[in-house]
Amino acid sequence: RVQLVESGGDSVQAGGSLRLSCVGSGYTFSSYSMGWFRQAPGNEREGVAGIWPATGRTFYADSVKGRFTISLNNTKKILYLQMNSLQREDTGIYYCAAHFRWIREPLSTGYDYWGRGTHVTVSS
Repeated sequence: RVQLVESGGDSVQAGGSLRLSCVGSGYTFSSYSMGWFRQAPGNEREGVAGIWPATGRTFYADSVKGRFTISLNNTKKILYLQMNSLQREDTGIYYCAAHFRWIREPLSTGYDYWGRGTHVTVSS
């Protein structure tokens, strides 16, 4: 079945950079919309970035626009999230998600499959 495994979470200083990875298996990677979400303690899970299949169109939350970049490597079946200029507010557990074909609202939580998350901590 579809499996998603995140990695790359770490503790970093504010202003630093980090790249998260999500390895997909058990499905045709290029046929799915993909997204990154995060959740801080006590907060609801929020959409960070999304990407549509085929066209590669990307979507970003206003809070990360210009700092984060979502990308796909269809050969390796890996979804990436490059995070630059990290801030304390970026701290949380980051999850990747997959949805068969096009999802109208890429930053919504209505995805079909989810990974278990990877922890990101940003401090001064």
